[in-house]
Amino acid sequence: MAPDNSSAEIGDKNTQTQPAPVSFFHSSLKAIRRRVFLQWARTVLILSVVILLFMSLFWAVQFRVLELMPSLNVWVVDFDGKSAPNQMANTVVGPAVTDTARNIITSTTHRVGYTIKAAEDFGHDPTAVRQGVYNENAYAAVIVNPGATSYLREALSSGNTSYDPTSAGQMVTISARDQNTYASVIKPAMNQFQRAIQSEFGTRWVQVLARESWNMSRVPQAVNPAIGFADVDLRPFSPPSAAPSVTIGLIYLIILAFFTFPFLMPIHAQFIQGSDDRPPMRVPDWLAWRLISNLVAYFFLSLFYSLVSLAFQIPFSNPPAPETVPAANANAYGRASFVVFWMLNWVGMAALGLPCENMAMILGFPWSAFFLIFWVLTNVATGFYALDLSPAFFAWGKAWPLYRIVEALRTILFGTYSRIGLDFGILFAWVGVSIALFPVASFIMRWKMMRGL
Repeated sequence: MAPDNSSAEIGDKNTQTQPAPVSFFHSSLKAIRRRVFLQWARTVLILSVVILLFMSLFWAVQFRVLELMPSLNVWVVDFDGKSAPNQMANTVVGPAVTDTARNIITSTTHRVGYTIKAAEDFGHDPTAVRQGVYNENAYAAVIVNPGATSYLREALSSGNTSYDPTSAGQMVTISARDQNTYASVIKPAMNQFQRAIQSEFGTRWVQVLARESWNMSRVPQAVNPAIGFADVDLRPFSPPSAAPSVTIGLIYLIILAFFTFPFLMPIHAQFIQGSDDRPPMRVPDWLAWRLISNLVAYFFLSLFYSLVSLAFQIPFSNPPAPETVPAANANAYGRASFVVFWMLNWVGMAALGLPCENMAMILGFPWSAFFLIFWVLTNVATGFYALDLSPAFFAWGKAWPLYRIVEALRTILFGTYSRIGLDFGILFAWVGVSIALFPVASFIMRWKMMRGL
């Protein structure tokens, strides 16, 4: 029987008819060259417009920081000589501090928002001022302690060598509220304010010393610097390893949530790809499976994301602390803080991830990458930067998922003022709306697939 050489002949024929490669400028490529160039130019133009639109949102959030610094409210409260048993008329410390604040308020624009408050507003209780700072009614406070002048004069008249100049006042902050804003704006402003106070007070104190016959050599610290301010950070930001948990690490949480779609979609698709031996799954059942399996996936992914923070020894078992007492890492929920931390990351991942999945179905690849860029930039711009220093346009950021995640994380990790009920509520709202839109997005995806779009 003669061998069948038909396959070899067909292969040789295809090889012979295959056009040989030509150069980029060959005349036969003119049409395709034009089409490729137009598609390339259109894509680059779209990317350029995306850069201008989305990146502008990110840059704009910090565009007016210097102009908006007065929106960072800092209270100046004088308790010196205002109430018994240290009530007196001719105080020196308190007026020097309040006059310094007035001078700064009237002479400069690029400053934080100093506001002189009366001692009566706080019931003559410095602790009430601390409570106001903790409650985020002010970013910081400068307190002149009760009896600051009388204790200073008594130290010189009695020769009290144990006198501490920092007993004259307090500078109250809560840096865990927003460590970047406190480090770059609040702390430098407070240090500058303290130097201005010492300059103002020094002039007045020299005049008082000239009139008195005290033995100043016995208590030199009561002569210079005479007064100072204790640094009271109600909730310091520490340890440094906690920074990724409330900043950059959350960007990866968004990206992880986004990429669950391309990883899991081929797996889900097996249910609706019928074959000779099995029918396809009904669409409602398929949608329910996808939603439930996604939430379960987020459950485990958020657990391992949370375990990274635990592995790097971020405290999760410290007891809560009184709100007006400085405390580092005062976990809001004690030993249960890690579980709350995990649950927040789970709900947050769902709030961030389900919108990504919906948009991936609606837009398809590669256009859904534009939504990822938009989603990351808008969440980072409003979640990582103080909205008080941003134009009013960005007020919508308080409804964005990352803003709520960051705020709740600071409560869990550092014991800052709690709005965790509101935070979880807004995150659940994002999840609910995304679930409601999920069938619509899936229908659009199937409609586009059927038409080859």
